[in-house]
Amino acid sequence: MKKSLVVKRSIVVGGHKTSVSLEDEFWAALKKIALRHRITLSDLVGSIDSQRQHGNLSSAVRLFVLNHYRQRVEADETAHPAVWPATNETQPGKSTD
Repeated sequence: MKKSLVVKRSIVVGGHKTSVSLEDEFWAALKKIALRHRITLSDLVGSIDSQRQHGNLSSAVRLFVLNHYRQRVEADETAHPAVWPATNETQPGKSTD
């Protein structure tokens, strides 16, 4: 299994240069999200920074990416409910007891 390395990159947020440390997978996902929304990576990270309640920026970015993809999965499940049967017997991690 390939080890996921944390990569520190500099980015301009709100006119100020800052460093954000993320795993490559999070950087790639963040870039895809920015591209999909047709905004720059700096603007996306600036938006995440302005909305975070607590914690550091790297953590806020990870949570943003996680929530973005979680919402997409939930939307897909809602749009296609027959794809995943709703019975406990067929859902991984669900007990049939």
